[in-house]
Amino acid sequence: MAPELENIFRSSVIYVAVLAGLRLAGKRHVAQLSILDLVLILLISNAVQNAMVGANTTLLGGIIAAATLIIVNYIFTLIVSRSKNADALIEGTPTLLVHNGSMLKKHLQKEKLTEEELERVIREHGIENVSDVKTAIMELDGTISVISKVTEERKIETFKHRRTKYQQRKI
Repeated sequence: MAPELENIFRSSVIYVAVLAGLRLAGKRHVAQLSILDLVLILLISNAVQNAMVGANTTLLGGIIAAATLIIVNYIFTLIVSRSKNADALIEGTPTLLVHNGSMLKKHLQKEKLTEEELERVIREHGIENVSDVKTAIMELDGTISVISKVTEERKIETFKHRRTKYQQRKI
C-alpha cells in the first residue's frame, strides 16, 4: 500500500476507534473537563499519533493525517445530521436524572455521576434541594439542565420595549 493511502487508512481507523472509546466512556467526558479527563485526552492524542502516521513523519504525512481526520469528521457529521438512528448511536440520547424531586439512581450510575455531583449542579442552578427540582437532564454534550418545580413568570423585554421606556424617561 502506498504510504499516503496507509496514512489515510490509519487516520480513519484511529478516528473511529477514539470516537467509539469516548462514546463508550459516556457523556460526562465531553462536558466540562476534569483534570482526569484532560490528562486522558492529552495522552490519547499522543498515543495515537504514531499509529496514524506510522513511519511517515514528514510534513506531507502530517497534512494527510489532519486532512483525513477533517474529512472523516465531516462525513460523520453529515451522517448524524441526516439519520436519527445514527445520531442516537453516535451522539447518544439525553438522560433524565431527576423526576419530580426524586433522583433516578440507576440513571446516575449509567452516566457515572455521584449524588454529590448532581446536588452541586442543582445548587449552581440556584436550587437548594433536589426535592425542588421538577426535572434534571444530562444533555448530549454532558451539561445538565435543571428545571425547578417553582416556575417564575419571566418577562422578556424586547429592545423596542426598552427603547420606548428610555425615550419616555428623557421627555
